[in-house]
Amino acid sequence: MLHTVPRRRASGESVEQIQPDLIIPTGKRKGHSPSVASIYRALAERSKREAYPEAVEQAHTDVAALQAGDVPPPRPNATALSS
Repeated sequence: MLHTVPRRRASGESVEQIQPDLIIPTGKRKGHSPSVASIYRALAERSKREAYPEAVEQAHTDVAALQAGDVPPPRPNATALSS
């Protein structure tokens, strides 16, 4: 879905026009189209991942450490550093 929507939007289609052509592949709503709001949320998450790849990688590292039973040390708050 996240490959199709940006490509079709670049060709001038709106999310509302694209939405009926998308199908949810798994889960409770399998076979249905996602809501327009869900598409916009997925696009927003994708742009965050693209804009802040280091934050995504750090989050994955932190989750893996927590699952392994390690508690990562707190990182300094960016606003605290600028004060």
